[in-house]
Amino acid sequence: MDAKDRAAQLRKILDDAGYKYYVLDAPDMDDREYDLLMRELEELEAAHPELVTPDSPTQRVGGKVSEAFAPVTHEAPLESLQDVFSKEELLAFGQRTAEAVEAPEFDVEPKIDGLSVALRYENGVFVQGATRGDGTVGEDVTENLRTIRSLPLRLEDAPEHLVVRGEVYMSKKVFRELNAERERDEKPLFANPRNAAAGSLRQLDPKIAAERRLDVIVFNIQAVTGRSFEKHSETLEYLKSLRFRTVPHAEFSTVEECWSRIQAIGSDRDVFDFDIDGAVIKVNSLADRALLGSTAKAPRWAVAFKYPPEKKETRVTDIVIQVGRTGVLTPKAILEPVRLAGTTVTNATLHNQDFIAERDIRVGDTVLVQKAGEIIPEILSVDLSKRPENSVPWEFPTVCPECGSPVTRDEGGAAIRCQGAECPAQRLRHIVHFASRSGMDIEGLGTAVAQMLIDNGLIRSAGDIYSLRAQDVAALPGLGKKSAENLLSAIEGSKSNGLVKLLSALGIPQVGQAAAKVLARRYRTMEALENATEEELTQTEDIGPVTAHYIRTWLDSDQSRHLLELLRQAGVRMEHDEDTSDARFAGKTFVLTGALSRYTRDEAGEIIERLGGKTASSVSKKTSYVLAGENAGSKLTRAQSLGVPVITEDEFEKMIK
Repeated sequence: MDAKDRAAQLRKILDDAGYKYYVLDAPDMDDREYDLLMRELEELEAAHPELVTPDSPTQRVGGKVSEAFAPVTHEAPLESLQDVFSKEELLAFGQRTAEAVEAPEFDVEPKIDGLSVALRYENGVFVQGATRGDGTVGEDVTENLRTIRSLPLRLEDAPEHLVVRGEVYMSKKVFRELNAERERDEKPLFANPRNAAAGSLRQLDPKIAAERRLDVIVFNIQAVTGRSFEKHSETLEYLKSLRFRTVPHAEFSTVEECWSRIQAIGSDRDVFDFDIDGAVIKVNSLADRALLGSTAKAPRWAVAFKYPPEKKETRVTDIVIQVGRTGVLTPKAILEPVRLAGTTVTNATLHNQDFIAERDIRVGDTVLVQKAGEIIPEILSVDLSKRPENSVPWEFPTVCPECGSPVTRDEGGAAIRCQGAECPAQRLRHIVHFASRSGMDIEGLGTAVAQMLIDNGLIRSAGDIYSLRAQDVAALPGLGKKSAENLLSAIEGSKSNGLVKLLSALGIPQVGQAAAKVLARRYRTMEALENATEEELTQTEDIGPVTAHYIRTWLDSDQSRHLLELLRQAGVRMEHDEDTSDARFAGKTFVLTGALSRYTRDEAGEIIERLGGKTASSVSKKTSYVLAGENAGSKLTRAQSLGVPVITEDEFEKMIK
């Protein structure tokens, strides 16, 4: 079999496997076999670039980073729906419809709470996808849509031209996992799956969109050549035969029958892997739809029933504190079990100290609860008439319940955070940050390896990293002797990094790379910094009273002293190197844009800062130079408009030499 035929065969095998896994949820190929076949196809296409096709599974994450999304005018408008909020309003819709067309039939579907898109196929190949926008003009998000595994890139026996409408969403499971990951990385949490899906689909880098594991369900044919249908339900069956994942639906003869289905969808909403914000009732006959037409805002042949937020009373039996991976103390109300929006609710987040104080929530209170966005249980109010006579206000702890370290409130924020350098709840985060590029830069000690080391009892804090033994690391799953040797070599090498990297690695609140450099230049040794008073710290350049207090509090902690002692015993260097500032860089601000061929942006930034300069993320009149690589975008344009000097990578090389 020649390369062309083998590539076609591999594409077909991988497409079939992907359809069964992502659409039918019935995989028939194990991950290893799939990965091996994918690698074979990648190698074939690399050796024969002419064999690469737009519908190849290797192209799902191959698009370039975009500067912006191009506008797309929809071939058929993506209309919005009129909302109804009661059975009476639904019956009125049915009455209006029956007066306009004879004996209408209806189709009922769950209304997926996601982002509406139009998908265009030419000769069976996916060529373009766009967001709804204003219904007439949307944004081209083709490359991001390619990353969605449940979206077919090629259709078998497809019409010459096909445009379908679908809803991009993030499953509840992926949403929970994404927010857990963002919490660990100290990033803002997404409020709900819809916001997460919308933000993911509009990422300029398709690789980020791919990491978000989005899904898509189609629910309408917008345009098609060479095919005709009588009913909407027939179009859904046809789309299903083309291997699209289609919206679940049911047909009914009357609006009364539709009402029963709407109620069932509402009570069983937890069975769907996607969020819903209602149910859609559509006239099934396409001919009747044409007769009914549309208003200026919405079709007359469909409405969306919106479920009212379900609210119920229950009792707070306890308030407990959870310590997150970032050290934030989050109060949680333990509730008497109550059935709400399809699931049994036993607890609700209380967010922070201010939330509890504003509502005066106490143990024993009777409270009104609902699910925010149909996902997260929340307390709306307290029924003071039912408050027990012996009730007392709840007080927030002053020390961490996990490790006993002092807690402090974030400056300008509501979060209260544990300051323990060896707090068990923050163990993974502390170790990963310590080993990160901005910290001690220990290559190979990422989240997965750190978690294995913790789970196997090899380390309990960052101080234990330097006592690891090669034979223990080599015994971990997926590592082995060579990986263990490489990791221990990187750990050993990090001992000589010096005070700047160490201070940045320790995770002292408000002490990042910039503050670490300032402190290292001022105090020169860790011992001198440990002996500095809070007042002395405030006299240091760029160190304000709040940061000084955080530093002193961290240094005074028993856990911090223990960690520093472990690091000293291991031979970690705690002195600052002599400055290597260059007069040409001192006081200068650089902005980096585009792709550099000799360095990563981080590496170039480190060189600039080592020579006494600074880096910034945006161009202004105060910018000294813009270092522009290939495909430099809006930052280059702004620099030229402001008259800011632009240097090439070659010119930068001459400067640093």
